[in-house]
Amino acid sequence: MVHRFAIDDARIEYEAMGRVPGHLLNQFSLDEYEENLRVATTVEGWTREGSVQYNNVYVLDPAMEVIGTLEHIAPDERIYAARFVGDRLYLVTFKRIDPLFVIDLSDPEHPGILGKLKIPGYSDYLHPYDADHIIGIGKETSENTWGGVSVEGLKIALFDVSDVNNPIPIDDVVIGEPGTDSEALRDHKAFLFVKEKDLLAIPVSEIKRVENAESKYPGSYGTAAWQGAYVYRVNPAEGFVLQGTVAHAEKGSPYTWDSPDAVRRSLFMDDTLYTVSARSIVMTDLADGSRVNEVFLPYRWGASPTPVPVR
Repeated sequence: MVHRFAIDDARIEYEAMGRVPGHLLNQFSLDEYEENLRVATTVEGWTREGSVQYNNVYVLDPAMEVIGTLEHIAPDERIYAARFVGDRLYLVTFKRIDPLFVIDLSDPEHPGILGKLKIPGYSDYLHPYDADHIIGIGKETSENTWGGVSVEGLKIALFDVSDVNNPIPIDDVVIGEPGTDSEALRDHKAFLFVKEKDLLAIPVSEIKRVENAESKYPGSYGTAAWQGAYVYRVNPAEGFVLQGTVAHAEKGSPYTWDSPDAVRRSLFMDDTLYTVSARSIVMTDLADGSRVNEVFLPYRWGASPTPVPVR
């Protein structure tokens, strides 16, 4: 159910209601464009034959009447990411492999699939680089020996969608072992991309292999969690070029969820990158990657670190 309101200063008026099957993934699953509302939904349910899952795209006019319909996209899969950009929709669904759909919405009454790309892994968030390129962040996947799908490390990918009928991958990077995570997978505000600088900063909670020096068995290893951010230069000509990493915690427990050292936000002022966790703010020089300073915050849970003065 979709409701439309008119807001004029302090006056709020109810105008219309519409209905479409399915549920939304997040705020990027709906978009207003040229007075029409575009909506991407996933339908999940059960019939006598078993479970049902598929995806739809609808266009609603200002009266909330459905004027355009594209249904039963990627049966047995669900939407993992959606991004409306002008008269296109980029849609990622997933079950065993990641299809990236390019959907044409230039004719609101007749939406249609222009092209699709199937690659391993999936994207949880899509961000436009420019009119012809899309950045995705999610997880890598692989088929396991039992015929299922195993989720691997964190994955960022750059796609060329200039040929809408044949989207192609330009470059991708996989970070860490299974269990590696990023705040940007759940909160787009943690994703820092600045087109003018070709700057991409990604918060990363990385699971790393650590050699077990005390083991009597050669090649024995354990895991530890590294908390911080990865900083890339990104453009279509070069793909992702690692500029450096910003560490907030070097050897945390891999079983610690919601770590106070996990980076939640990144921003830059002039040539300084600021990465923010619950425990501290780290300042890094973007020119040479050197650590400028770290300011500890009054984090309340557990032992509080000793504050460091700003220099």
